[in-house]
Amino acid sequence: MASFGVFFKKNGGRKVLFTGVCMGILLAIITVLASGFMIETTNTDTFCVSCHIMTPFRDAWKESVHGGKNPQGFTAQCVDCHLPHGSFIEYLTAKAKTGTSDIIHNMIINPKEYDWAAAAEKNRLRFTYDNACMHCHNILTPHGMKSGGLIAHRAYLLGETKKRCTECHPHVGHKNMIEKANEYFNKL
Repeated sequence: MASFGVFFKKNGGRKVLFTGVCMGILLAIITVLASGFMIETTNTDTFCVSCHIMTPFRDAWKESVHGGKNPQGFTAQCVDCHLPHGSFIEYLTAKAKTGTSDIIHNMIINPKEYDWAAAAEKNRLRFTYDNACMHCHNILTPHGMKSGGLIAHRAYLLGETKKRCTECHPHVGHKNMIEKANEYFNKL
């Protein structure tokens, strides 16, 4: 250990240390800025549709209330529903897993032969998060709601049911999603 100290002093150790610290800080800043840029860039429907397999789902989303067909003109992005709104680590983990899965599926499945209806039924609970729904829909018992909706939402809010949002609202984010997928892939 003593030989390292002698080497460090002989070779301008303070300059080396200062340069190393500066480079470390600069790399950390670049990494943080690049990460933020990458997260924002990959949070858009334009990015998601870069996988050709997502095209009909984007089309179905654009025709839904979540795609902007609502009186407020609000448009939710894919990540607003399909990523959790919990901790940042949970968000990044789900984003990485979902993105990797989407890329792999884009390469290996035959979209003409794939059973889109069965996949939607099987996976909708895995890829739509209640805390994402609640992020925007935080008032579940608004004035004027029909009694059936009030009863169901009241049970949900009181914890009397374990049902999740997409169990009662299965295709709310994508209008005619299965039909659009089948139509789109049969034309290829």
